[in-house]
Amino acid sequence: MTTTVLLDAGVVSRCRRRVHLEHDPSMREARRAAPDPTAELRKADAAAHRRAIADRLAAQLGAAWTEIPPGPASERETATMAALAADAPFVWSAQLPRDPDGGRRGTIDLLVRTEQGYVPVLVVRHKVTDPGTGARTSGLDDLPMVGGTPDSARKVRPQPRDQLRLAHVRRLLESAGLADPRHAFAGVIGLDGDVVVWHDLHAPTWPGGRSALEEYDTRFADRLSVAAAAAAGADPLAEPSRIVECRSCPWWPVCEGQLVATRDVSLVVRGEDAGLLRAAGVRTVDELALVDPADEDVPALVGMPVEDAVGLARAWLADLTLVRRVERVGVPRADVEVDVDMESFGDAGAYLWGALLTGADVGVSPGYRAFVSWEPLPTDDEARSFAEFWSWLMGVRQAAHDRGLTFRAYCYNELAENRWLLASAKRFAGRPGIPRRAEVLAFIESDAWFDLFASVRDQFLCSHGKGLKTIAPVAGFTWRDPDAGGENSMRWYRAAVGLDGDDPDPAQRVRLLEYNEDDVRATAALRRWMSSPEVGRIPYVGDL
Repeated sequence: MTTTVLLDAGVVSRCRRRVHLEHDPSMREARRAAPDPTAELRKADAAAHRRAIADRLAAQLGAAWTEIPPGPASERETATMAALAADAPFVWSAQLPRDPDGGRRGTIDLLVRTEQGYVPVLVVRHKVTDPGTGARTSGLDDLPMVGGTPDSARKVRPQPRDQLRLAHVRRLLESAGLADPRHAFAGVIGLDGDVVVWHDLHAPTWPGGRSALEEYDTRFADRLSVAAAAAAGADPLAEPSRIVECRSCPWWPVCEGQLVATRDVSLVVRGEDAGLLRAAGVRTVDELALVDPADEDVPALVGMPVEDAVGLARAWLADLTLVRRVERVGVPRADVEVDVDMESFGDAGAYLWGALLTGADVGVSPGYRAFVSWEPLPTDDEARSFAEFWSWLMGVRQAAHDRGLTFRAYCYNELAENRWLLASAKRFAGRPGIPRRAEVLAFIESDAWFDLFASVRDQFLCSHGKGLKTIAPVAGFTWRDPDAGGENSMRWYRAAVGLDGDDPDPAQRVRLLEYNEDDVRATAALRRWMSSPEVGRIPYVGDL
């Protein structure tokens, strides 16, 4: 049956409530969040990556290459259909014919002609393989070899969104009679831009033995029902509930207002846990605060123990950022302490390692220092700055050991620092001053490396999040820059190195250094506060 609602591939990866709001005519004038700066930067970088791949392929393929020019969707669709009707071997930036019966519309980076139809290829700016075996790949110079061959050096990195986007395009090609009927291969060119990774969309590679197409069909049918109901003004098929996606969703102000008005339980527990509690009759924060964790009728939660959920509800009602989970809070300390914070630019690299040395004298000047490269990432100069940081850190550690003093280095949420410590050792292996990966791994697994975030998570309940910018102010710390934050630092970095074609801005370099210094000083201040009697002023959850 023909529908007036036409959805793109993105809907299958969005929450159902967002799909409703996007198609509800009454929400057209609703206040939305400003664009996420980090997301905008990622989009710009992804567009630049796609352009670089396109230019490379166009030069390689010559007359076989057809590029659909920018313009209104209707004009691009007409140009695409003309190219496909002429059996163009490679069509870039295709606007596929709309599918009113299926409720679909969409674009694809590249269509590759086979003997019996077309197959889609997606270009993305993230990694699509890991070291291993089993992926099916072909080189960029061998694009017509659809399906590729088994790769002895690569395994597929799970990227569900990529496969769902390709499944959407496959269905559009099928509806137009343009898909190769012999198979359902679809390709992805990733960040490295060296091979096409081929996915068999019919293969049972998803949980429960489902294929990517089966998973897509189920999700798309659901989102289409949600959108159609919203467009028709019918009762909504999706109500608001806070999930991780809300952090970057433009519709969050709308949902937040509704959730706060109803004091919805998802304000303190997210995702599946909120659903479990609603199913048990616990729909509001107030009701959760009255729950007896020992009640057998209360379901076990996925994200946290029930008693923690109840404690968070009570903290939220009392407008407390923190409450103690334990009666006595503590942090391991050392004679010589270093606080570390790393600044990276997306997946391009880590350009700054900041360190704050405090504690006993070890013959090294105390205070903050930065190990930085101002050459635009990616750059080999990153190896130099990382090697200098590692040499300095290990030098301080050795100096403390030589004097019979204890040493510990601290960070806040080690996932980022650990990622770039290990990645830098691997990427720059063999260069002067670069440690072996085993050496780095031994350090981060030792007691000398301490994640303060884990300590906060284990000893406090945080009703407004566990980010450093949220927790450190409770310890009395404030950042010099009122706009300090990871999202803004991305913009500052672009200006600092002239990434957008302008001259490098020295003022933004200073701003980044001060931001990094404040981050490490915030970690130090939080650690000292957690080790002091002052932390006892924070209410204990058992007393709420």
